[in-house]
Amino acid sequence: KPLPPAEAKRLLKLYDFAAKDNGSFWDTIGLPLKAVLVSPNFLFRAESQPRADDPKTVHLIDEFSLASRLSFFLWSTLPDERLLELAEQNLLRKNLASEVQRMIGDSKIKEFVKNFAGQWLQLRDLDLVNPDQKRFPGFSDKLRNAMRAETETFFHQLLKENRPVTEFLDADYTYLNDVLAHHYGLEGTYGKELRRVSKLDFVLEDVSPRGGLLTQASILTITSNPTRTSPVKRGKWILDNILGTPAKDPPPDVPELNDNSPQSVGKTLREQLSAHSSKPICASCHVSMDAIGFALENYDAVGRWRETDAGKPIDANGKLATGESFTGASELQAFISDKRREGFVRCLVEKLLVYALGRGLDYYDRPAVAKVISQSRQDGFSFADMMLSIIQSDPFQKRRGESPPN
Repeated sequence: KPLPPAEAKRLLKLYDFAAKDNGSFWDTIGLPLKAVLVSPNFLFRAESQPRADDPKTVHLIDEFSLASRLSFFLWSTLPDERLLELAEQNLLRKNLASEVQRMIGDSKIKEFVKNFAGQWLQLRDLDLVNPDQKRFPGFSDKLRNAMRAETETFFHQLLKENRPVTEFLDADYTYLNDVLAHHYGLEGTYGKELRRVSKLDFVLEDVSPRGGLLTQASILTITSNPTRTSPVKRGKWILDNILGTPAKDPPPDVPELNDNSPQSVGKTLREQLSAHSSKPICASCHVSMDAIGFALENYDAVGRWRETDAGKPIDANGKLATGESFTGASELQAFISDKRREGFVRCLVEKLLVYALGRGLDYYDRPAVAKVISQSRQDGFSFADMMLSIIQSDPFQKRRGESPPN
């Protein structure tokens, strides 16, 4: 934002003071430069407030602060000249819809895709997973990068094309290159660059069904153990990040599932977990997590399709405590998209708002969340429109004073 005259005057006084030593220009300019670099207005994204110490006061942020919030939300960096020019003319709010559209179409939006998808979908964990090389010898850094690229490209295109966010679950396409297509069991040449592949291509080749986040190798890999799948982790991940209904933490004295115990030999993972979670204290949480996770059991720990576990046909049926049931990933995604759509949309809106504000949500944010969901429903849950609704919301446009320190 423009430098206030009083602040410029203070910096010039520092320059004049340093100039008395008759040093070079670079020696002299160093003192005011240090003052700039240690200023709280430089070190922090400070937003001016008329009554900063009054938590009951709520006011619109100024247009320069809005430009900063908008740019860090969508681009993870400083506002460009266009945003600053509009802010200086007090025209940014009047042109907000067109500016958001421009910013989503800019290549810098990929920073939002990488950072928000990394936070919401936990894609950052893909750098930390190390599947057992004896069981999964084909796993490599090249495959890891292709997995991440599939999910980020899928995410980016949904936003760029303003597609309904329900396509995160029920899309009939994905994005593949040679590395990932081979991993998924598709024949033919797909090239080094990712390209859109329809679910029909998988059906024609009679290979693993793909379409939607829950069938993408990145998600299936980060929700597995190094040596095997984990229906519990997969179920918990969906409860946390798709449905917004986190399960309780397990009691501290519950032992881990032991794959090498004599009781586990020759048993499927479903059979092992059935015995593991049979205690009443465990069953209350496992009934939902396991039912959801078992629907993904046809995908191994690195996301490849399989038909058997421990030599037995995989049972991909899941039944919730409500009596609702589904079989396999496609039915699970369709179930969430249809029967749990409101929960998914609410979860996504809350995750986006937390990311946009850089803080957790409080009770006074609930009306804004409800308003964004209502507007999104009218817009057909289109992704870019949802982003604009969040940017137009009170929590993004306004701020309240803070309680003074004791």
